[in-house]
Amino acid sequence: MGDQMQEDLPLAGVTVVELGDSASAPFAGHILAGLGAEVWKIERASGDSSRSWGPSQWKGCGAAFHALNRGKRSISLDIKNPVQLATLHDLIERHADVFLHNLRPGSIGQYGLDAESLRERKPTLVYCEVGAYGHVGPLNTLPGYDPLMQAFAGIMSLTGEEGQAPVRAGVSIVDFGSGMWAVIGIVSALLRRERERVGATVNGSLLETAIAWMSIGVANYAADGNPGGRHGSGVAFIVPHRAYAASDGYVIISSANDRLFAKLCEALAHPEWAVDKRFSTNSARLAHRMEIDTLIGERLATQTRAHWQQHLAKLGLPCAPIQTTAELYHHEQTQALGILGKSGEDEIALVGMPLSFDRRRPPPMRSAPEIGQDNDLLHSLLKD
Repeated sequence: MGDQMQEDLPLAGVTVVELGDSASAPFAGHILAGLGAEVWKIERASGDSSRSWGPSQWKGCGAAFHALNRGKRSISLDIKNPVQLATLHDLIERHADVFLHNLRPGSIGQYGLDAESLRERKPTLVYCEVGAYGHVGPLNTLPGYDPLMQAFAGIMSLTGEEGQAPVRAGVSIVDFGSGMWAVIGIVSALLRRERERVGATVNGSLLETAIAWMSIGVANYAADGNPGGRHGSGVAFIVPHRAYAASDGYVIISSANDRLFAKLCEALAHPEWAVDKRFSTNSARLAHRMEIDTLIGERLATQTRAHWQQHLAKLGLPCAPIQTTAELYHHEQTQALGILGKSGEDEIALVGMPLSFDRRRPPPMRSAPEIGQDNDLLHSLLKD
């Protein structure tokens, strides 16, 4: 059933050559593989950087590599070697529908792997570059990583507690977001190619992704010049919409409009808060954030996370516990979704595709490859 499902996936029959390292382009390649594409990952002899990331290891390399590179084939090539570079060009020109990379802008042209060179030889190629600061502008040749872009784009100016040191989001939201935008661009270009038989050059970057995540902050600033600030687990424009301490941990409460706030007040046995002039509208609550947060916090501290989640859920009120990775991993909802899966009995369960097609999730992808494990297969392919 798994093999049949793989053949039925939307990108079955599409071949991707990925010259990616670390997270952004490899995550894009991982998504494409999960959607059914054949992804040929090009690695230097020492392998992708994430193979050495720690602290968690699995089968001799960083667990992060397994998370980002399942479903791919690995080809070990040194693009500085003319013969091996010629092999890469042959693979792209003869078999690739998509070429995906995140090398520094400018550096790739010396190998003839820039968009202009490749698309001149293969006009139907979908070429996707995931840069750092973008493909134009005074900073376009600089290297960049996720935390740099969270800083540069202002995300860190809005994250954490007021008066405390800036805080980076605990997961690589810019890297993963850039990979997702790359996939959106690639799939869109492939769709157009079906109609017009023409390729495309898709440019994305970490900075552009980070700026996109700042869309509401930018809109607020454009409207009234307010650059925003830090609100811990809360947000600048809705109250209540943050974490509160229950008796055994934290829960997030979200009342995104006045109707939900009134229902929350009833659920907390304090309906009078909803008609108090300080709290009756969201704008009033924003002006009296500390007062209402204190009142809600005192009430929530009297019961457990589970109590509040069950009590509020019955009333249709948004509430969720702040969980650890371990709690998420074992939670019955996570298990019911079937989003964690193994590619084999001797493998660890990893996150699968967060999509289903016709109510079926794509099957677990094959294990992340060893460095160069498919070189022989490549040579056989190119002999044809």
